[in-house]
Amino acid sequence: MKTVGINGYGTIGKRVADAVTAQDDMKIVGVTKRTPNFEAKRAVELGYDIYMSSPDRENLFEEADIPVKGTIDDLYDKVDIVVDCTPGGIGVKNMESYKKAGVKGIFQGGEKHGKIGKSFNSFANFNDSVGEDYVRVVSCNTTGLCRTLNPIKELCGIKKVRAVMVRRGADPGQVNKGPINSIVPNPPTVPSHHGPDVQTVMYGLNITTMAILVPTTLMHQHNLMVELESDVTIDDVIDTFEKTPRVLLVDASRGLGSTAEIMEFAKDLGRPRGDLFEIAVWRESLNIVNNELYYMQAVHQESDVVPENVDAIRAMLELETNPEKSIARTNKNMDIIK
Repeated sequence: MKTVGINGYGTIGKRVADAVTAQDDMKIVGVTKRTPNFEAKRAVELGYDIYMSSPDRENLFEEADIPVKGTIDDLYDKVDIVVDCTPGGIGVKNMESYKKAGVKGIFQGGEKHGKIGKSFNSFANFNDSVGEDYVRVVSCNTTGLCRTLNPIKELCGIKKVRAVMVRRGADPGQVNKGPINSIVPNPPTVPSHHGPDVQTVMYGLNITTMAILVPTTLMHQHNLMVELESDVTIDDVIDTFEKTPRVLLVDASRGLGSTAEIMEFAKDLGRPRGDLFEIAVWRESLNIVNNELYYMQAVHQESDVVPENVDAIRAMLELETNPEKSIARTNKNMDIIK
């Protein structure tokens, strides 16, 4: 049984901790917190040992009556790998500490690919991370793009991708962030960073992206235009998506015509926090015109990268070298639909 530590028990960290706990070949040893807030208290209630990322704040944890097991340095001695879920730009600073401690590290999409050296997606390049020491799981938007583009590439080849990302302004709990009454080009230049990020795992893909921020917290929404290398039918595409793990075809005609309704559906699945790990593709949006495929999809930014982190752990610790087997195992243990 391999041991895992979570550095940063926030939006992604707490979800990864629960996902790892659900697995049968790895376990959580502890999680780090800088602030003794409600998440730290809940972590203790769930049985996770707390380690302080900032040792000089021990008195704050004592005042909040939240027990700690030690500092992050103490955690290093007990784990095979650390999943770094700290805010963007912090993880790369932690990398040197992981190297000195001799532990492997997984980073999130907020870090720069060039700083970490290798990026990961379960479907696009799993095998390239087998046995690696430091890997970055690509961002929620990039994960969403790869989930649906990779099976299309395998089905019929791709000449070119153009995609417009309509991004949520903030996560639900980020009360001090996001546009209130505006639509913000983010960035106002083209291409956005999402295309190059896809290329870190889908090597050589011809993709151009642009993105805007809108006043919602629920999900991202992608609009894709994909020039295909060979002729296929919509039925071929539907059949491919129906067989692809972590991709879910949804029907607007059945009450799932918006991100709000999709998230309500996710709550009805009974998962913790109402998460939707799958990428939801609107069936009605699928169309092929002059060998160009069009479709729209929704991405739950708080959770779609979570199973990818589990697969990355498995690859790096060589618990599994077959991506299909790892994906299936992760999905089964997390009750992902397919």
